[in-house]
Parts: sequence; C-alpha cells; structure tokens
Amino acid sequence: MKKILLFALTLLYLQARAQESPKEEDFYKIVTLPVPEGVLLEVGGVEMLPNGSVALATRRGDIWIIDNPTSAKPYFRKFASGLHEVLGLLYKDGSLYCAQRGELTKLTDSNGDGRADKYETIHAWEVSGHYHEYSFGPKLASDGKFFVSGNVAFGDIEWWRGESRAKTRGTIFKVSEDGQLELFAAGVRSPAGLGIVNNELFYTDNQGDWFGSGGVWHVKKGKFYGNPASLRWKEVADLVGFTEEEFYKERDVRRVRDASGNILKPENVVDEVPQTFYELKAKFPNVQPPAVWLPHGILGISNSEILVDKTNGDFGPFSGQLFVGDQGQSKIMRVYLENINGEYQGAAWDFRSGFQSGVLRMVFAPDGSMFVGETNRGWGSAGDANQGFQRLLWNGKLPFEMLTCKAMPDGFEIEFTMPVDRKSAENLNAYAVRSFLYKHHPVYGSPPVNEKDLKVKGVRLSEDRKTLRVVIDGLRPYYIHELNLDGIRAEQNAWSLVHPTVYYTLNAIPEGTKLAPGEWKGTAGKTPAAAAPSKTAGTTVSPDGKNQPATAAAKPAAGGTAAAPTFASIKPLLQKHTCLACHDENKKMIGPAFRDVAKRKYSNAKVIELIKSPKAENWPDFPAPMPPMSHLPKADLEKIAAYINSLR
Repeated sequence: MKKILLFALTLLYLQARAQESPKEEDFYKIVTLPVPEGVLLEVGGVEMLPNGSVALATRRGDIWIIDNPTSAKPYFRKFASGLHEVLGLLYKDGSLYCAQRGELTKLTDSNGDGRADKYETIHAWEVSGHYHEYSFGPKLASDGKFFVSGNVAFGDIEWWRGESRAKTRGTIFKVSEDGQLELFAAGVRSPAGLGIVNNELFYTDNQGDWFGSGGVWHVKKGKFYGNPASLRWKEVADLVGFTEEEFYKERDVRRVRDASGNILKPENVVDEVPQTFYELKAKFPNVQPPAVWLPHGILGISNSEILVDKTNGDFGPFSGQLFVGDQGQSKIMRVYLENINGEYQGAAWDFRSGFQSGVLRMVFAPDGSMFVGETNRGWGSAGDANQGFQRLLWNGKLPFEMLTCKAMPDGFEIEFTMPVDRKSAENLNAYAVRSFLYKHHPVYGSPPVNEKDLKVKGVRLSEDRKTLRVVIDGLRPYYIHELNLDGIRAEQNAWSLVHPTVYYTLNAIPEGTKLAPGEWKGTAGKTPAAAAPSKTAGTTVSPDGKNQPATAAAKPAAGGTAAAPTFASIKPLLQKHTCLACHDENKKMIGPAFRDVAKRKYSNAKVIELIKSPKAENWPDFPAPMPPMSHLPKADLEKIAAYINSLR
C-alpha cells in the first residue's frame, strides 16, 4: 500500500513539474568570471581576439587581456594603462583601437611581450572638458573607416539641457586611418551603443531632453535624430539641411523665467496637444525616427551595446536578431528588424535580467556564449555592484517565445519557437493591444501619449500552429504597438510565454492583401489559466551572492478591511507608468526602494503629492532627481500609494 501511495505521489509531482512555466533563468545562465583581487574592471569596451582571448577596456583607463576566458581559471594580464575613460574597443589587423574621451587611439604590441608599447593618436577631436562628454566606439565601417559617437555636455545653469560645446558633441562621425574626421550624422544625445547590422550602422540613445524614450536608430549620412544641441555648428546645420533657428520655429525650447529672472526647468504639460518627432519629417526630410522604440522603464532606461547574433544557433533560436544591453536596468533586450518601404522597423522584447551591474558592452565567444561587460559608477543600475564581467550561456533547451513579429496590412504575424495551443490562440481574451507614442519636447523624457486600446478582430493559426496572424483594428503609422499575449499557451506543455509582451514600432503599414472576414477565427472565451511558475531560485544580482528578498504578502489597508495591492497585482501598473525603471520593492536602485519610502510614514495623499511633484531634497543620496509624474490618472496614483504604504 505504501509503495502504491509513493508511486501516486511521485506521479503527481512529475505531472506538476511538467506544468511549470519556465522563466529566463531556466534557459540562460549567468556566470560570474573570477577576477583577480584588487582589479576593478568597470568595463567600457569588450572585444574578442582571433586567438580566443578577450580584450577589456575600463573606464579607469586600463586595457586587460583575458586568456582562456571560458575556462574555470581565466588568466588576466594588463595590456595598456593611462588612458582616459575608454568606452569602446575594436580589434583590427593586429592592433586594438579605442575611443578615449578626446581621441581615437591605436594600441600595438610591436615586440610581442604581451603589452602595448606603441600608443598612436589617430585623431584628437575637440572637447570642452565637461564630465559628460563621453565618446563611444569605434565600430568599423564597410569602407575601413571608424565610426565614433559623441555625447552632449550639460548646461551649467540649465543643468538639465544638453549642450554641444565642441563640434563632435551630439554627432556621429567617421575617422579614417590617416586621421581625417568626417561628420556623418547629428542630433544624438547620449549615443552609448553602436552596432553594425548588415554592414550598416545602428545606434542606441537614452531618454533625456528631446528624447521621450530610448530606442534603436538606423544611422544614415546627413540624418538628424532629435536633439538640437549640435545644430549650433554651421557644419552640422549644413549636414542635416536645417539650422538651429529653423528647428526652434517648429519646437519651443521653453526657456521660461520666474519673477527673479531665473530660467525654469521645463516640465511636462499635461493638458497640451503633444508634438511628436515623426511630425518633423514633413518639414525636415532628414529627420530619422527610431527603427525601434524601447519603451522607457519597460525595455530599459539607459540603452547601450547593439550585438547581432551570428552564432548560427549556438546561443538559441534567435540567429540574425539583435541583442541590446541596458545599463540602468542591468539587463538585455532582444530586437527583430524588418525593412518596409526602404526603412527599418521592428519588434522588441525583454530577454535576460539579473546582471550584477549595468550592462554596457557585449560580445559573443567562439563557443556561442556571450561575454557581458558591466559598470555603474556614477550612473546607477539595478545591479548593485560597481562593475562586472559575466558570461551568459544557453543550456540548449528551447524556450517558449515569440520568435518574430512582422507587420501586416491589417495587423501582425507572430512566429513562435514551438506550436501553440489552438484553443488559447483563438480565444480573443488572450490578447490585449494598445498603441502609444512619446512627446518631442525639451523636457527630460516623456509620458506615453495618445494612448489607444485596439480591438483584435480575429486570428488565423497556421497548420503547424507556429505562426499566428493577428488582425487588429486601428493601426497607426509611427506608433508603438504593444501586444500582450498573456493568454497564449504552448500546445505540448501548457507553458506561458517567457516574455508575453512585444513592442512593435510601426513606422509604415506594409502594402499587401488583408485577410477577409471568413479567413480568421476567434471567440471571446475564458482566458486559460497559466501554468505554475518555475521554481528556479531568484536571480542573483550581487557578486556577494545576495538574492533579492521575497515579495511581502498583502496586508490589510489602514483603517479598513480591504487588502492593499500586492506587488504581483500592482506590477503591471508600475510597469506601465515606468516606476520600476528606478524603484524596486525592497532594494535601492536609481531611486529609493518602495519599502524605504513607506518608512517615511507619509499619508497616501502625501505619497500622491510627491509622485506628482517630487522633492529631490528629500532623497539627497540619489544621483538623479525624479521627474514629475503629474500625468498619472488619479485612480492609478491611489493604488500605487496604497501599495507603498502597505509595506510599512
């Protein structure tokens, strides 16, 4: 009898395990490389060498070579030192090239002793000396020249406003081997990530003034990307085809003064009719909207390196797609691009979070694993270490993911990594779709604007059940289309998608044949229950092995019997309003933990007041002031305040 009971319990356990829905960490493992004592990497550049070693550049001005980097005992040796904030690294013809703060430098070991003995200045560009004038790169162009990007400075009085104090600041430029510099594109703000895709340059920028959110842009000569700081230079105005004065006729710079004559920091105006970046194209043809928006606070907050998957399947099923790092949220996103009418657009998903510091640089190793270089000093990140060098490995198991998302004349076509359950796919309650965009204004960032919920009219599932056509009413060119597929289940094991939400930037609705009403199906049935979550341990984000604390249980609301929102229930709202970009329930990030806010014992009304109009002086130990969130609906503010105060 005991044997029968034991067998039955074992069978039930195995069935329960089979129903678990795996998460990121069940497919992609983060491994921290052992670093010699006293070595602070703060990685600014990473490059694979032909012999399988890895070269690392640091913000502290050193370059390290790591031999046998995929072994249990990698060997570190210093290759060069004395450089200035290196934020990129490239190997070419036996030498390493790096972008220092003020020059492109070639480093060569000419005597073969393992250290650079020849430091050559290829080109020294003009800088003002402002701390924020970072230089990123280089990347190798198809003509053999080097791409470099230049960060803007900030104002002295208007500390929030980007400034171009030298001709390369706020631009992307090319440098030839013989030292000639050529301005290539302009209007960039904080262009931390460069990447070569199909022999063409792409770059990532970060939310800030004139950038409502981060994203991925296709870089073409003479194009303008949104921030007007570099237009002060005649050479830049000639390059893009319009002047600073002409730009400000179309966009208000908002230099408003108070009664004492002090310039006021521009803030979001809730009741204005928003101006969007794509609308500038009608006036200035060289305006270049992003190929893919990466919604702020959801898909990162400080987007960095662009890396193309050329592993031929050794890193999973995503060959040819882009991986984009994020410094602020210490994670990596995934991007699928397509070309419609000669312009790029595409889809973006979360991919892997939980790195120990801010993800700045990535490179693939010959075995298909990914090396990830990290830093956060002065910048802040979800990972609480100041530096990190980690390795991301795929375990060979296939995750249930959206493989691609393509634009159709009447919606989207989504390909999955494995067959989906037909019943869940044809249940229209399994979908939630909306579109939105950001303002183009001198305010630091933007709330989502012109939001609109869209109706799913029907779906068509392919015979192999791996391709799904979703027919949607109300597609809008240039808008971000958010598709949430929380109700979709895998056919074989009822798994939920590892990442059920995709953000597609629809710069153009493609031409073609729309599905006729009889060609799609769909009924509004009960949303299927999700498989039980994976029991994988929490992700480690600290090099000392500390895990994030468990989420607190719901507590009764003060003065009543109704339970305050739990983190699980409030999380979609916190994501929607980008709260999680800077805050965590339990640990300090760019902003204080919600639990630390609760310890201040503010009333719900006071919490709401401080969300709408934050006081930086209340939290002097944090690097960046919180932007006003006065646009949030009253009902949402009340829920967020109730949740925060439930954590006391």
